Amino acid sequence: MKFAEITGWGKCLPPATLTNDDLATFLPTSDEWIVSRTGIRERRILHCKFSDMAIVASQRAIAAAGLIPSEIDLILLGCLTPDSSCPNTASLIADGIGATNAAAIDVNTACTGFLHGMHIGTSLIQTGAHKKILVIGGEYITHYVNWARRDIAVLFGDACGAVILESSREPIGLLSSKIGCESNAKHAIQITNFGSGYDRFDKNFGYFGWNFKGQEVFKRAVKSMANACDQVLADQQLTIADIDLVVPHQANIRIIEALGKRLGIPEEKVFVNVHKYGNTSAGTIPVALAEASEEGLIKPGSLILMASFGAGLTWAAGVVRWGERTTPLKPCDAELPPNGKTALEILAPTIQAYKIHSEKIESEAAD
Repeated sequence: MKFAEITGWGKCLPPATLTNDDLATFLPTSDEWIVSRTGIRERRILHCKFSDMAIVASQRAIAAAGLIPSEIDLILLGCLTPDSSCPNTASLIADGIGATNAAAIDVNTACTGFLHGMHIGTSLIQTGAHKKILVIGGEYITHYVNWARRDIAVLFGDACGAVILESSREPIGLLSSKIGCESNAKHAIQITNFGSGYDRFDKNFGYFGWNFKGQEVFKRAVKSMANACDQVLADQQLTIADIDLVVPHQANIRIIEALGKRLGIPEEKVFVNVHKYGNTSAGTIPVALAEASEEGLIKPGSLILMASFGAGLTWAAGVVRWGERTTPLKPCDAELPPNGKTALEILAPTIQAYKIHSEKIESEAAD
């Protein structure tokens, strides 16, 4: 039987940091209010294109695996905030890294995009269709944030991570995974005024709106992730006691804590970095994997349980057995284009535009 070993990993985080105190300069909020409800203290703001960030994360993962880009035969990009829909952004990344022999596919399942990519990539390696796959998860989610909405603006940040999957005869990599969707709750998380489902000549088109039913999302997220985790553990005849590290979707500290309690796993075994980056959607798990490796939390043979949920409402879980190597094979000097602006300076035009638009909508409603 074939398996799909994780042989390379990398992350890319924009340098500009937006703190809770920064948000309080233009929103009615505070550090205490945000931290008490979400656990988030700061997040990163991208100053260039999403593909620039994805290219850097990919180059670092390829170097960690000791490969050259032309060896990659498939790129799977988990992302809901692409540079463009046509051409797909995976093809832009393929060209950017020089992956001349790779097929390129975008996977949009929102926050679960990386785990869906892992599920698909592992399955394709097991069939023999591909041998070396680059799986990317990341977002330029702040591009879509309505900065006049406190409940939305405090949650999200930008980041990207990537891994390399390679064919192996050893029982390592993603051993079991489950993916699904509770489509009857599809509007619980929704970005509006974008796409062909909306009138592009409407005055609100392009001013992204959000539907976000927090309580419904919380309940469904914890239940769906816990059930999916139970399924993948049972599939491998494992118990939660066998797991060395849980890497959950970093959406909100309350959801992470509730999932840990429901699974019955000690807090010290649950990886958390939501306080540093906020919710980076499809970027949370690959970035967390890279950081867990950097911090020495992943050992040779570690069993890692991953779980995520996202708009749709999609859900996913997987159990990974890490290989023997926990350090990169090659260094990588890839970096983002230079940035001389603070996060507030990057966002200033967008914040002002949403402020004016929001005031206009309120004025029209009052009339």
